[in-house]
Amino acid sequence: MLQEVSAVVAVGILTWMFQACLRPPAPKICGKAGGPPVTAPRVKLRDGRYLAYKEHGVPKEIAKFKVVFIHGFTSSRLDPMIVSNLTPEAIEELGVYVLTFDRPGYGESDPDPTRTPKSLALDIEELADQLGVGPKFYVMGKSMGGQVVWGCLKYIPHRLAGAALVAPVINHWWPSFPAELSKKAFNSQLAQDQWALRVAHYAPWLTYWWNTQKLFPTSGVIARKRETLSAQDVELVSKHRVEPELKNVATQQGVYESLHRDLMIGFGKWEFDPMEIENPFPNNEGSVHLWQGDEDMKVPIELQRYIAKKLPWIKYHELPGGGHILHFVPGLIEGVLRDLFAEPNQN
Repeated sequence: MLQEVSAVVAVGILTWMFQACLRPPAPKICGKAGGPPVTAPRVKLRDGRYLAYKEHGVPKEIAKFKVVFIHGFTSSRLDPMIVSNLTPEAIEELGVYVLTFDRPGYGESDPDPTRTPKSLALDIEELADQLGVGPKFYVMGKSMGGQVVWGCLKYIPHRLAGAALVAPVINHWWPSFPAELSKKAFNSQLAQDQWALRVAHYAPWLTYWWNTQKLFPTSGVIARKRETLSAQDVELVSKHRVEPELKNVATQQGVYESLHRDLMIGFGKWEFDPMEIENPFPNNEGSVHLWQGDEDMKVPIELQRYIAKKLPWIKYHELPGGGHILHFVPGLIEGVLRDLFAEPNQN
């Protein structure tokens, strides 16, 4: 009897330990006990969550063009992609207002455990409305933020004046991809990244454990492995140092509701297929642009080319020798904006 009781207790302890290892820690909510302080302006959304933001460029009241910029993986509203890559003269000439924000769980925005591509698109719409951006605005996303743009094209096309996707991350499980093409592209990734994506897709409840355990190699992208950078990326990174505090701000509430949530959503099962989206500008009143480097080590070029062929209304720009960190390419961001803002008959 004593042995049986001991066995039950042992199993109970082992089960508790196993569950404790799988269960991510609670996020450190900004402005709450034990969490970082609130330093940024924020809006309160329909469900009570707060979204932190920052405004750049000319005042929105006089702006010719208004852009909501969506940051990528491991980044935040402080991402310098647009403003720091434009001269003050170019900002004034273009008359551009830029609104950046922390995606849920990043920076100082509250986590959203139920986040989906649709909910984030609606967050963007509500943020723009609360700040009085206007009935129409442009969206521009980089990397994982570029993937978010697909949700905007699907769920809030009526609010868009145009859209730009810069090296947008691809989900290998989007249904329209031919199986062999997707498999080949998937197998071209680092083995440790293949496993990180498999876990996020097939066993999302293991995502936190997988990316924090020490038994096997975890995500090479999160670890910033050299192998995830192209030759151009390495050169550009060496010339443009990102301040450590900017990286720390991104995940200050915890990695689970920021990085890991991105993995689970970005590579999970989507409620729509981006390659079935209809042209949001059937009357040529706006345009959608996709920029991609042909040596991007994070986003397989063959899948991006397939998307461009499936959606001929997208204006596809492929950069020979380009990697993933396109925003540091001299003159590229200004070129992206000028193309985006061009009159329809000039595109």
